[in-house]
Order: sequence, then C-alpha cells, then structure tokens
Amino acid sequence: MKRILLIILLTLTTLSLYSQSDTLIFSEAIKIGFRKYKKESDRATRRGDDERAKFLFDSLVKNRLAGTTFDDFILKKANGAKLKLSSVKKPIMLITYSSWCITSTGEIPALNKLAQKYGKEVQFIVLLWDKRHNISKLKRQFNRHITICYANESYKNDAPIVSALKHKLGIPATFFIDENMRVVDIRRCGMKKCLKKALYDEAYALNFNSYLEGLGTILLNKELKKEMLATK
Repeated sequence: MKRILLIILLTLTTLSLYSQSDTLIFSEAIKIGFRKYKKESDRATRRGDDERAKFLFDSLVKNRLAGTTFDDFILKKANGAKLKLSSVKKPIMLITYSSWCITSTGEIPALNKLAQKYGKEVQFIVLLWDKRHNISKLKRQFNRHITICYANESYKNDAPIVSALKHKLGIPATFFIDENMRVVDIRRCGMKKCLKKALYDEAYALNFNSYLEGLGTILLNKELKKEMLATK
C-alpha cells in the first residue's frame, strides 16, 4: 500500500510540475522524461527518419520547454568580459554552434543582416561550444551586432550550461527568449538540409527566412512576412 501511495504521489508531483511550467526553470524542465525522448530521438536518427526526429523535438519544446524560465547563465564573451543573461532587458535570440560544426551556405551572412536590422530590439548571441583559442577564426565572420560567447566542458563553471543545452539538445539549436527570460520557442534554424546545388542567393534566402520566422515569436506586434525573401 505504501508503495502504491508513493507512486501516486510521484505521479501527481510530476503532473504538478507540468501544470506550473510558467514557474519551472528550463534546466529542470528538460530533465523530466528526457531519457525516453533521447531514446526515441536516437532511434529515429539511426533509421534516417528525419520527420519523426523533428516531431519528437518539436513536441518536447511545445509540451515541456516553452513557457519555462530560462536559466540565468553567466556567459563568457569572446572579448574577455562576461554577460549575465538577466542583465539583458530585451528579448534574446541565442544560437549554439561549434567551430567544428560547418554552417550552411549563406547562414552567417543572413544572421548578420538580421542582427544589423533588429539588433536594437533583440539581443543576438552566438554561443560556441569551444575553448576561447579555438573560436578566433569563426567569430570574425559575425558582425558587431552579434555577441560572441563560448563555453566548454573543460571549464569548471561551464558544466551547468553545457549539460542543460549542449548535452540535451545538441548542435545547432536556437533559443528564442522574451524580455522576462521566458522560453518562447526553440528551433533548429537555418537550412534544414544542405542543398549541394543551391545557388548562394537561394541558400541565403532559405536561412534568412528560417531565422526570421523564429524572430517573429519574440518580436511582438511586428509584421515580418513582408521581409521574407524569395527562394527561387
């Protein structure tokens, strides 16, 4: 009887956490049932079932992570300074990359263009999963409207952010966070697949539109459809 009551109590506690997602911290929310998600996601990836993998990712975001409060991480900036996320008083677009992860054609130029246009309204941050000395080449490709940061497993204080973001959602992932530090959406932005024969203009437009759609979730009262670029 005690065992049954304990199971019921644990179940109710979990359901309570789900119902109070607006007060749940992101790094705690993503732990709930994550093993099952990871197992199914890995299985879909091994089978080459991209649609299933995307469905699982989108479901995880929609049903568990959206609406949670993003952790108040302190990021190390490439210039040596630090950035506490709660000090940013506007929406944040946080993109995770790595210096060894090749970006698609036109992706960085598209980001630079969007950051130049919307940088006053949104804080653009690129977080590279690398040591500082490994990011010098890649960081020069981003313009001054994008804040470049880095984190790595070898740095003791980076363990929480590496565990919550890199080890859970992989690379790349783009987090759209509102001015109150609430997670609005998480996406695999950029081109969905590498188009080997795509012309630069087409690839640039695909990346631009993909990121612009995500920005629309945190740029409230902003008509962005007219900004979409033709892909043909």
